[in-house]
Amino acid sequence: MPTTSRLLTLLSLLQTRRDWPGGVLASRLAVSGRTVRRDVERLREMGYAIGATMGPDGGYRLDSGAELPPLLFDDDQVIALAVALQAATVIGAGIEEAALRALTTVRQVMPSRLRHRLDALEFTSIVARPGEAATLAVSPEVLLAISAATRASEVLRFDYSDGPGVGGKSARTEPRPPRRVEPHHLVNSGGRWYLLAWDLDRDDWRIFRADRIEPRTPTGGRFAPRDIPGGDVAAYVSARFKGSTQENSWPCYGAVVLHRPASYVLPFAGDGIVEDLGGDRCSIEGGSWSWTALAAALNRFDADIDVIGPAELADAFARLAARNSDTVAQYEREHRRVTTGELTTAGDV
Repeated sequence: MPTTSRLLTLLSLLQTRRDWPGGVLASRLAVSGRTVRRDVERLREMGYAIGATMGPDGGYRLDSGAELPPLLFDDDQVIALAVALQAATVIGAGIEEAALRALTTVRQVMPSRLRHRLDALEFTSIVARPGEAATLAVSPEVLLAISAATRASEVLRFDYSDGPGVGGKSARTEPRPPRRVEPHHLVNSGGRWYLLAWDLDRDDWRIFRADRIEPRTPTGGRFAPRDIPGGDVAAYVSARFKGSTQENSWPCYGAVVLHRPASYVLPFAGDGIVEDLGGDRCSIEGGSWSWTALAAALNRFDADIDVIGPAELADAFARLAARNSDTVAQYEREHRRVTTGELTTAGDV
């Protein structure tokens, strides 16, 4: 093995685990222990902090150093780094420009095979929705297949699962025909991946979760891309997440006074607007996809509530109160039947 290739292989091995016995390294590299020692010294001269361990199994470990030496990434790590940098350009943490420059630097030093993979993976990042779930694993091959079909304006065929049901099993068992869509954008929001596409069978725009997509090959014919409603992908997808198809705002929006301090409400307000009214009271303005959902969300603060408006929000609180009252009445009826012995078998419960 040429010296340069051997050094890169040695560095890759040192990065995979903390301690490497010298004899094991020599065996993996098919060289003598003396050659391993010389290669370690070369890496130290390049800035890598490589410590030595003593004893019968003495060897080497890669420590953190005072300077950042040249780094070694495998193919998947390079793609992961590039995707993370591209997503960081919209997170609003003040590092957008630095992330863009870092992405440009990484791309320039990529081998052509990786640059082609990165260029094929185009996506739009949007600000995460309040309370959005944590990242769900999506295969890079799935993302690349979706992005490639989008770039080529080719109809994408895929199987789409309903997600796990009871006991972790699929919620649907009967086979279904594959979905046929015109893919338009791959979207990342809060660690989740989505496909925005025109559904050919339903003749409408749809948003699909990428973790439930299993692409089929080959892809379909070419198509002329349609215009996204409103022309802004991020705004359109954000609006759909909020239950609206027209503008990026909640279809139901109201305000109340909570008999709780603003400091208690603010950490859990999501995208709501909180104003301190003093005296352990605060106002909150917020929205949801329905009036009942908004009323239920405001009840989570476990506080007395004064409705500011609109009237639809007050009506929603009334519906919730009636519904909850019926729930309690039903429970009490069943509880009485149990305690009076009207239920004779476990199956009656």
